[in-house]
Amino acid sequence: MKTIANCEMRNVDRKSCNSKSAIRNSQSLNERGVALVVVLWIFIFLFVVAFDFSSSVREEGMAAHHYAEESESYYLALAGFQEGLFRLLERRALENPAASPGFPLTQVWQVADGSWSEGNLGEGVYRVRLVDEGGKVSLNRVDDVTLRRIFTNLGVEESRKSILVDSILDWRDEDDLHRTNGAESDYYLSLSPSYTAKNGPFDTVEELLWVRGMTLGLFYGTESEIGFKDIFSVDSPIDRINLRTASAEVIRALVGLPLDKSRAFAEERKKLSEKTVADLLKILGIAAGDAILRQFVFTNPSVLTIEAVGRHRDTVASRRVKAVIRLVGEQAGYQLIRWVDRDIPGIES
Repeated sequence: MKTIANCEMRNVDRKSCNSKSAIRNSQSLNERGVALVVVLWIFIFLFVVAFDFSSSVREEGMAAHHYAEESESYYLALAGFQEGLFRLLERRALENPAASPGFPLTQVWQVADGSWSEGNLGEGVYRVRLVDEGGKVSLNRVDDVTLRRIFTNLGVEESRKSILVDSILDWRDEDDLHRTNGAESDYYLSLSPSYTAKNGPFDTVEELLWVRGMTLGLFYGTESEIGFKDIFSVDSPIDRINLRTASAEVIRALVGLPLDKSRAFAEERKKLSEKTVADLLKILGIAAGDAILRQFVFTNPSVLTIEAVGRHRDTVASRRVKAVIRLVGEQAGYQLIRWVDRDIPGIES
């Protein structure tokens, strides 16, 4: 109205005046539109910055939470290891009636049966088991005949069986000569990634995964098949198998007995105070003069593995530790042979 009045006062043409007014209004609207777009872009920029910042904070918070859970699980696993070690040394001390009058006579092999036991500590839980390494097949001492029998009893097909037997023997011998179905460095160097044959004793059972013919399924096993990792040991102090502590899986591999009967033997073995060795051998179908008897010995364990798993009660994430120890001295002495505190596939069963 003011613009029109001014136009009338100046006798300016109304149409010309209205045109100028429209231009001014259009310019004003354009300026406000540009300002609105700029404000929107600023809001978008601030939103992106705020979102990125909140995501970073959330990720760092989750990482800190996971780290705290992992640390707690690790120390719970250590607690399980210490509990297992204490139980072992306590049983060993009780074997001496003079040192522990009034206590029943116990044996170390009674706690080294490979079964898991569970404990609670604060808001966490741990599981621990003791395994006699003498109750497994010595990977560095076993001969080709025994290897072939083990693979046969575990159902390995004939072609792969021959490759595995020869390749294991080639891996640990000191020369570069091939057995008929074996493999030496020239074969392994042709693989990707390439590596050379060990030409020496196995340092860990996991080295079997590098040997020609070995597969993850054979090594770790399945729900219906026994894994080689449960059969062999590189820490066994004897060249025979301790039948006092051998697992049902080892018995199945060596004797060829069905797994359910091997487990029945392991249960009956707990009653050794009521039964003789001859009684137990009858369960296995082994006669007194059977040649396979030379594969076994009844003795107390001297080298054991202590495995422990720890986790917070409200989580599924866990940490695992494993140690191989040798019992020394008459009472509570032991020597640490190997310590592993990283996650170990298949440690728990």
